[in-house]
Amino acid sequence: MRRLWWIPIVFLALLVPAAVLAGSGEGGFEGVVSSIESRYHVRATRIPFLGLVSMVSKKATHGGVSSLHVAEFESFTEPVDGEELNRMVEEKLGPGWERIIRQTSRKGNEQTLIFIHPEGDRMGLFVLDKNGNEMDVVQISVDPEHLNEKIDHYGHHPQESGQDGNESD
Repeated sequence: MRRLWWIPIVFLALLVPAAVLAGSGEGGFEGVVSSIESRYHVRATRIPFLGLVSMVSKKATHGGVSSLHVAEFESFTEPVDGEELNRMVEEKLGPGWERIIRQTSRKGNEQTLIFIHPEGDRMGLFVLDKNGNEMDVVQISVDPEHLNEKIDHYGHHPQESGQDGNESD
């Protein structure tokens, strides 16, 4: 019985970090979606069975696409301050995410934010797109090599008869 005194200490040592992490707030995709819901008083529509869709997409693309997360906001009527939205997304995504595109229309009713995050040999991609009264939020993990192959496959290829791509008579 004397040797079991360390069990409560280990239990407490594991419980304290778990409680701290639980109280620190949500981050990542779910953190962004929750922040948008609470700040703009809207509810996200989630796609049922998205985990299954993500698994099928990973198999269908031979590992090119995985970890698909999608949230759609309809009837988004409140005005959106682009600076505030950008700050909120950056804060919730956390360190390591880099914004590569930020586009805001003159009237502010259209907003696009695209972030990337290296994930070893993969790349995390986060896209937020607001168009009028709708906002879509997507996060996905892609294999850059696989993506480049697909882009090259469907890309424009100059015709071989002319050096500059123009046909010669």
